[in-house]
Amino acid sequence: MDDGARTLEDSLAMVRMAAEHGTTDLVATPHANLEFKFDPDQIAERIAQVREAAGGALRLYTGCDFHLSFDNIQDSIEHPRKYTINQQRYLLVEFSELLIFKNTEDIFARLRDAGMTPIVTHPERNGLLRQRADAIAKWVEQGARVQLTAQSLTGGFGGRAREFSCELLDLRLVHVVASDGHDCERRPPVMDQAHAWLRKKYGDALAEALCVTNPGAALSGDDMHLPDAPAESSVRKWYEFWR
Repeated sequence: MDDGARTLEDSLAMVRMAAEHGTTDLVATPHANLEFKFDPDQIAERIAQVREAAGGALRLYTGCDFHLSFDNIQDSIEHPRKYTINQQRYLLVEFSELLIFKNTEDIFARLRDAGMTPIVTHPERNGLLRQRADAIAKWVEQGARVQLTAQSLTGGFGGRAREFSCELLDLRLVHVVASDGHDCERRPPVMDQAHAWLRKKYGDALAEALCVTNPGAALSGDDMHLPDAPAESSVRKWYEFWR
């Protein structure tokens, strides 16, 4: 659908590739934006086809790459499980690369009041968000969560994306790492290299939280948690950065 797999065969190839690289659960997240209409009935039909054809290679769920617009915000508040991951509480929010709304805090508060927890997706790949680590820190303090793209950690999106990923990781502002897979070549649905990178650079506990435990919480609707930073770590807290 939309800018991901073009055919059922493409979808099956991605599912099998993800499973071969160790993924057990995969969330399909078509967009809700000005270019692509989010159609739950069509999505349910397509995901059922993939599940049947995949034969249990892994567990499949649905969510949405949600863009902030007046109509989307209003519709999500009226139907708070329409766009969320596995129809639970977590909502993936993708920001425009042209504009960050000044009232984002208020928008996030309205979403939270309706029972949703915003997850800011791939801020490391957004030039405007790379200049707003302080804003991201405030959103997290107020209850939002942050998701990085696996390929950003391993250099697939360039040096600036990797550098900002490390900055957010050092500030303990990252809660989930996801493949953001679109195809089997340029944007493959694989996580194992990023997981290994996290283990080497940040330790087993954080790698497990970002790639296993917190993604599982996104599926169940439970709270997400991060392990304590090592006592000897020089990691700054978000409020030390913000001040």
